Formats: sequence, structure tokens, C-alpha cells
Amino acid sequence: MKTEFKFSNLLGTVYSRGNLLFAPDGTCLFSPVGNRVTVFDLVNNKSYTLPFAHRRNIARLALNPRGNLLLSVDEDGRAILTNIPRRIVLYHFSFKGEISALAFSPSGRHFAAGIGRQIEVWHTPSTPDVADGDLEFAPFVRHRVYTGHFDSVRSIEWSSDSRFFLSASKDLTAKIWSLDPEEGFIPTTLGGHRQGVVGAWFSKDQETIYTASKDGALFQWKYMLRPGVPESEKMDDDMQWRIAERHYFMQNNAHVTCAAFHAESNLLVTGFSNGIFGIYELPDFNTIQNLSISQNDIDFVAINKTGEWLAFGASKLGQLLVWEWQSESYILKQQGHFDSTNSIVYSPDGQRIITTADDGKIKVWDVNSGFCIVTFTEHTSGVTACEFAKRGNVLFTASLDGSVRAWDLIRYRNFRTFTAPTRLSFSSLAVDPSGEVVCAGSIDSFDIHIWSVQTGQLLDQLSGHEGPVSSLSFAPNGGSLVSGSWDHTVRIWNIFARTQTSEPLQLMSDVLCVAFRPDSKQIAVTTLDGQLTFWSVSDATQTGGLDARRDVSGGRNISDRRTAANVAGTKSFNTVTYSADGSCVLAGGNSKYICLYDVQSGVMLKKFTVSVNLSLDGTQEFLNSKLLTEAGPQGLIDTQGEASDLEDRIDHALPGATRGDASVRKTRPEVRVPAVAFAPTGRAFCAASTEGLLIYSLDSLLQFDPFDLDVTVTPSSTLETLSQRDYLKAIVMAFRLNERTLIRRVYEAIPTTDITLVVKDMPAVYLARLLRFVAVQADESPHLEFNLLWIEALLSNHGRYLKDNAGIFAAELRSVQKAVGRIQADLARLADDNVYAIDYLLAQPVVEDQVESQGLDFGMDDDNANGTDEDMDDEEEEWLGLD
Repeated sequence: MKTEFKFSNLLGTVYSRGNLLFAPDGTCLFSPVGNRVTVFDLVNNKSYTLPFAHRRNIARLALNPRGNLLLSVDEDGRAILTNIPRRIVLYHFSFKGEISALAFSPSGRHFAAGIGRQIEVWHTPSTPDVADGDLEFAPFVRHRVYTGHFDSVRSIEWSSDSRFFLSASKDLTAKIWSLDPEEGFIPTTLGGHRQGVVGAWFSKDQETIYTASKDGALFQWKYMLRPGVPESEKMDDDMQWRIAERHYFMQNNAHVTCAAFHAESNLLVTGFSNGIFGIYELPDFNTIQNLSISQNDIDFVAINKTGEWLAFGASKLGQLLVWEWQSESYILKQQGHFDSTNSIVYSPDGQRIITTADDGKIKVWDVNSGFCIVTFTEHTSGVTACEFAKRGNVLFTASLDGSVRAWDLIRYRNFRTFTAPTRLSFSSLAVDPSGEVVCAGSIDSFDIHIWSVQTGQLLDQLSGHEGPVSSLSFAPNGGSLVSGSWDHTVRIWNIFARTQTSEPLQLMSDVLCVAFRPDSKQIAVTTLDGQLTFWSVSDATQTGGLDARRDVSGGRNISDRRTAANVAGTKSFNTVTYSADGSCVLAGGNSKYICLYDVQSGVMLKKFTVSVNLSLDGTQEFLNSKLLTEAGPQGLIDTQGEASDLEDRIDHALPGATRGDASVRKTRPEVRVPAVAFAPTGRAFCAASTEGLLIYSLDSLLQFDPFDLDVTVTPSSTLETLSQRDYLKAIVMAFRLNERTLIRRVYEAIPTTDITLVVKDMPAVYLARLLRFVAVQADESPHLEFNLLWIEALLSNHGRYLKDNAGIFAAELRSVQKAVGRIQADLARLADDNVYAIDYLLAQPVVEDQVESQGLDFGMDDDNANGTDEDMDDEEEEWLGLD
């Protein structure tokens, strides 16, 4: 099994904090998600996360006018410059302070950064594809420093000619600055607001300036004569920027939290602290729309280039919305879990991932697009476990509200609810592969409850454990049920036999998780003492084990009095799962590491670091002693009472609750991995972490991985062999080179009549590669029948061999099954659409006058009674909907 898994995407979190950015063409939206950046392609309905990661949460983003350079800055002022088309990090740099505003000039030659109450302008680093120079030795060169504000800068806006820029500050003023000294120009202060200025903007002709403040005031500034100076006696010194008009938003007690202005269309968009946003047309201040999109503050608003789409971010609940104001419709509406994720599961076809969390929500994520497609909210408490029935159309979830629910994933509804005779909080779940029986275990009770899915009745309660049941798992062949408990035992139940006997397996500590191997012959068990053991199901004997305490241990919380090496809480795996072929296990726990082990040898193959984000607890091995004060760790000192604004000083947390208000995100969340899951194809796995749903996949597209290569095999010799119509030799040579474009060229050049012959003589060593390639082609290429002919030939000629070696080809066969299932679903949908279209056309009435005017005769004579009128021309056929 390959182990080169690389981070590929982040789901489950769509917006954390910071500013949103539209790409210059207006089709992509950049959103900060913790210490990473996710790009939402709004036209193609896809999302991907850039591969770099900051050491803290991102505070500001800026994109150059060409759209190829992204500058991201974290809370400590450390910046990363990224090439967007290639997704490569170019430079790392530190601004030595927290950045509160960031903007590139329209020319792309400079960018301005607000650092505290100062503004620094820097030269934009050039890239190799820029015509005016090569890469510099020192890429970040400072141009000038501007001082004059007395509080932190909130926003920076450039003029269209890049000669001037506006800054808005919390010191109640906005200022006009020039990039370079201009003759006759003096930096100007625009004062008059009674609260901090949220934003300042130039109009399109740059004759007017608009400033908006936190208290809901909008001032319009013009360059005009000072009062009392006659027009005939005016001098240059008598002209100044003055307030021409004042407008007020009038949102009761709510204040303005963010604002954006689109100069081309004169649109002003403001977000308020009560979750309402308003769209206004300037300079007349006409209200176009006022809508409520959230119950909490709107943190940031952005407008795309054409002014049609508005993006809103609300960090408290992690909401991200893109609104098209002209048609009044959502382009994007996403929200992540606002509490910690408990469990995840892949659908059997690998197309979807289900996540459940403490907020009581169940979310269904599409793997290809990265979007949440449906959210279930029927549970009234935290959802602790989820499982699919074998066919993948039914999902089962267990919750702390005392219910187990069954969900129909075709109609998206809850069709069955299972409850126990007494009120219990269910913490574990297992579903029979046939989907007829569902079992659940609870922390409150020592029994395992079994229900019938068809009737919803409680069939049995399995007694035997002497402690809470922590984990349940059904064998993939449906023969037995395994349960793990805090009473140091694992029991194997045969619930479908005449006598429900159980075989206890004694362990040395509390059992945290059990998992079945895909062939149902082995189970993996993790315990509280950090041991990972493997047991044979048929013999009830231990076949292997390893001590994982050193592997999983890592990271020290800010309040820990012991070092990371001595903290007991991080030294065990809370979750374990087998790979698709059963040769490896993946395990994670309350630490920043995920470990991949080989089952046969017990060797750790790879160790994945979930997060390097210092904003989370548990990512550092050693704490900095200078951050320890007399009052305790500096990160735990509550500075909320020292905030400058009244609403920031008020503490809304519930008194007496140790975890605070359940709706408030914790200021110091801990890094942990509550669940991991392998994709059915074996080419990817996902891990639920504090930051979201991390997906790691085998990225074989960007690397050259030749196989059994010799001197005679080159791309030119492969194409020469193809031109001689030696198709089998050509495709084998292409697989030896393992160059994707070459393989596709040879693959598509083989005639359909020769597919069976080529597949029949294909050496067994290349079967796995060919299966995987055909499955990918069936997903990506438009040649529907051609790909299905290849799949049919492979399964017809090598079906027996593939079945006998199912463990080796498990991942490839699942890929083929996924591709065929998608094709079937697409064809079924297309056929349904065509049926409805034909039914609609046939149901249309035919008016006799129109028929006669067309010269058609519907009399029941011998010629056309059977619809055989040969004189009917093409136009008439088309008019009748018969074409």
C-alpha cells in the first residue's frame, strides 16, 4: 500500500476571521479558514484549500491586481507570499507587528499595510513571469512609513491612479496620503465623526470621498471653498476638503461592523452588529435592500469586480454567504459546525462524507466540490456516532438526546427514530451490513440495545459488560458484533444465532475503540494505556500489538504543569480504522499526530501532523517561559475588560458553567482528532480535527513514478510502437513510464474492436494500474461507451483473478464501482429529464386551425392513420415535436 498521502483539502470550515477577497475576474472567493486559505470557485461550484499553513490564524489577505500573488498575514504579523496559479509559497516575511489593514495598489507595484497606528508602503515582490525584472535578492523592500493616526488603522483604499490612498482609523478620523511627495499636496485629515471610522473610499472620478463610522454616520466630502471666502478672491489655500452631506443608517441600537464601496456602480454595502446588511446607492443615499442574514455580527463584506456579488463572513457561527443582489438569490451559502466534530464516515461510493458534532447537526459534504449539500437538525443534543447501511442510501446516527435516527439520503428526511425504554445518552453505534438491525451503546447503561430497522421496535438488550460501552462494530460479512467497554474487555457477540453468546477478550485497560478488518477476520483495539492490539476473531487470540504511547504523544497545553513527554492525556488513540485492503491501520487521539501502522509488522509507516497552528492548545512541544506571568499563562489572562468598546467589554457567557456559553467559540481550543476514516477507494483518508475536516490523498498527478523502466522505453519509442498498431506493447510501455498524458494518448488510440484482445493478454502486474486509470477516465473523460467497454473487458477476462486477489485489488475495484455508479446515476437522471420533456411535448394541444394552415391532414385514411405520411416535411415534423 502506498503511504505518500499529502494534504489536499479542508472541509467543515468555511470562514474563521479576517477579510474576504474576490479574484480580479470575480469568479473565485478567497476565505481565511484558521491558519489556511480556502478558494471557492463560484462558477464551477468547487473549492480547494491552498497547501501552505501559517503558525497562527490568518488576520489579513490581499491579492495583487493580476490575481497571481496572494499575500496572507497572520495575527503575529508573519506573512506568506503565494503564487496562486502554481500554489507555491514564494517568500516568508515578518512585519514585526499585528496587521489591521492590507491593500495592493491598482498598478500592482506597491502595497500598503496598517501596522498599529502606522502605515507602511512596500514594493511588491516581482515574480519570474513579470517583464520588469527577475527575482530580487531582498523581495520585500519598504518604500515609506506614514505616521499621523493616534489609534489602529481600520482600512486602506487606493486611488485609481495609485498616487494617493485613504486610511480610516479608530481615532475618529480618515486621512489622505500621497505615495510620493507631490507638489502642493499636504496630507489631509478628515475629522468630524463621533466614533471610529470603519472605511473611507474615493468616488470613481475621485472628486468625492465617502467615510462611514461605527455609529452609522456616512459623510460625503468634496473639495470646495472655505466658508466666507468670495469666489472672486479665492486662492489655492482657500480650497479644502469639507463635508458636503451627512447621512445616517438608522439601525436602532446596532452599529456598523463592516462596509464596502463599489465605485463603478456607486454601491455602498454595510454590515451591522445585529446580522442585517444594507445596500445603498450613492450619492443620493437611496436604500436598495435591507436583509437579515445572521443572528450575530457580520464581520466582513466584499464586492466583486462587476458589483453583482456580495460576500459576507460571520465568524461567530462560521458562516459564509455570497449574495447576488439584483436577482436576490444566494450564489453560496455555507456554514461549518460551530462545535467540535465527534464522528465522520464515508459513503460507500466515496462521494460524500458525513460529519456529526456537539452542536446537534449532521452535515453531508460533497468530496468533489467541497461544499455542504444538506444539514440535518432534528437531534436536540450532541450527535456522537454515525454509520451507513451497506448500499449507502440510509444513514444512522446516535445522539446524547437519547435517540438513534435513520435518515433517507435520497429524499433527505428522517424516516425512523429508535429509543430505549429509559432515557439514555447513546455514545456508540453499529449497523448490520444488510441494514436490517441497528445497535447502540451508552455511557449511562452497560447494555447494548438492538432495534429492527423495518419496524423500529427494540429487539433485545445484550447484557454482559460491567462498564459503559465505548465502541461498537459489526463485521463486514455480518456474522458477528464486537463491543468494547470500560470494564477492560472486548466481547464478540453472535446476535443472529439461536443462543446469543459472547466471547470476552481481556485487556489491561479501558477500551476506547474497536474496528473490524474488511475481511472480518481480525479486529484492532485501542486502550487507555496507549496500546494498540490485534485479535483474531475466529480464535479469540491476540495476534499482534504495539505500544503507541511515544508515537501519539505530542503537544503541551498552555496550562499543563507537566512537559509534553509526561502528560498522560495525550498518550492513547481514541479512534482507529483499517485501510481498504486491510494491510494498514490509521489511528488518532487527543494530540496533533495521526499515525499509520503496518498491521503485519507493527511498524509505523508514516506520522501526519494535523496542525502547526499556535492559536490552538497542544501544538507546541515546549512552552516559552517568558509568556508565564505572575497571574498564570499569558494566553489565559482575560483581557476582555480592557477593550476600548463597551460591547466588547461585556461578558455574555453563562455564569457557573465551566465551558461557558455553548454558542460561543472557545478562545483556546485544543488540537485533537476525534475521528478518522479511509475512503472506500483507499486513495484518500479524512480526519476530523479542531480546525475542520482534513482530507489527505495520494496525489499521483504531479510526480513521475516510473515502473520497471529500461533504456528502450521512451515516449518517442512508445508512440512509434503505437503507430505500428502494436497496441498491447504500446500501453505496457506507457504504464512503465507512468506519464499520465502519454497513457491517455495510447489508451484513446486503441480501436474499440481491439480492446478485448489487448485486455486479454495484459500482464497481471499491470492490472492494478490499468483498473485505476480506467476508473479515473470514466470519471473525467466524456467517452462514456469507450470507458465502459474497457471496464467490461477487464471484468470479463480477469474477473476470477481479481476475485481471488480481492485484498490486493480492493481499492481499484472500489474506484471502478464508484465510477460505474456515477455513470449510472447520471444516465438515469438524463433519462428521467428526457421522459419529462417528451411527456410535456406530447401533452401540448394541437389546434385544428393551425394544423390546417400547415397543410396537414389528420383524417383517418389508410396512408396516415398509422403515421406514415411520406409527404410530411422536416419543418412540419419539428413543429409537431416529432423531430
